[in-house]
Amino acid sequence: MATTDEIIARNAPAELIDHNLIDKDVESLCDGMVQYEKRPARRRDGSVAEGLYNAWIIFNNPKQYNSYTTDMVKATILAFRRASVDREVNAVVFTAVGDKAFCTGGNTKEYAEYYAGNPQEYRQYMRLFNDMVSAILGCDKPVVCRVNGMRIGGGQEIGMACDFTIAQDLANFGQAGPKHGSAAIGGATDFLPVMIGCEQAMVSGTLCEPFSAHKAARLGIIAEVVPALKIDGRFVPNPTVITDRYLDEFGRVIHGEFKTGADFKAGRDLLKQGEVDLSMLDEKVEELCAKLIETFPECMTKSLEELRKPKLEAWNKNKENSRAWLALNMMNEARTGFRAFNEGNKETGREIDFVKLRQGLAKGVPWTEELIESLMPGK
Repeated sequence: MATTDEIIARNAPAELIDHNLIDKDVESLCDGMVQYEKRPARRRDGSVAEGLYNAWIIFNNPKQYNSYTTDMVKATILAFRRASVDREVNAVVFTAVGDKAFCTGGNTKEYAEYYAGNPQEYRQYMRLFNDMVSAILGCDKPVVCRVNGMRIGGGQEIGMACDFTIAQDLANFGQAGPKHGSAAIGGATDFLPVMIGCEQAMVSGTLCEPFSAHKAARLGIIAEVVPALKIDGRFVPNPTVITDRYLDEFGRVIHGEFKTGADFKAGRDLLKQGEVDLSMLDEKVEELCAKLIETFPECMTKSLEELRKPKLEAWNKNKENSRAWLALNMMNEARTGFRAFNEGNKETGREIDFVKLRQGLAKGVPWTEELIESLMPGK
């Protein structure tokens, strides 16, 4: 009887049809700010599965906390399409350069300097953004979000579109919408209620308070969390977070909450003594990809399609209305919020005086250039 290798050699077509939309490198679309790599896939015993790969899609904009520009969005769509149709690809790992940020959302410099006040332009940008989220949700391969640093705002939204998340425990998660002139309707308001329930979704989507990777794991928004801080050659949990699994005196779960007062300060001081090492994160990502490779590929794709349906149904129901609202919002609150973030700094802050704005609106003051200018940080 012929071996499997012999059967493959005898029956494989001489030429395969290319199902990519365009024959263009991902990196060329955005000056290398999105990278596409095929890394050898491994079995669970660690051996290389010859001819099979995991596709790594990597944001490379660390100076701006891996926020995505318009060109990066285009490249990401192409990258997921490329991975989806690649017969050699087992799984997709979606991550970013560095250890500070996976992604903090849209590029606020571009928002403030180009899209603010231009709703017709932002509407077209949001078409691209919608296509990026849909490309993740529609990928024929399982998608693993490797959270190398903070996952905030739109970064949280594209991260939640992934099938699995493995995070290093110094990373923070959360939304930024109402604090910076937007609403979290690029996926968060669709995905959060499905993933963590309506009440916690309300907390995250409105208060915009970041939460730890340990709390994210407790809420069920990520699959696994691993330490990244190394002190004296040993991995230790995030010292600014309560990582012991216990209740407080009122019976409330506090595992994953940030420490307060002197305990938080001591934790911050301890952070400065160590170094960030993402080797455990990489090991867990490889371990998950190895589990995924030892499955029937078409059964895997069908399972993904079915299990994504709760996210997809909410996303497809709302994305066009959300796109229209976000475009029009560029005329007032987004125009103000993104400018404030872009023009502010550590000394002045990056938020407007919300009380002054509300006081003015309560008296019927219209949105004018003069009003917006008066609300900028430091004014």
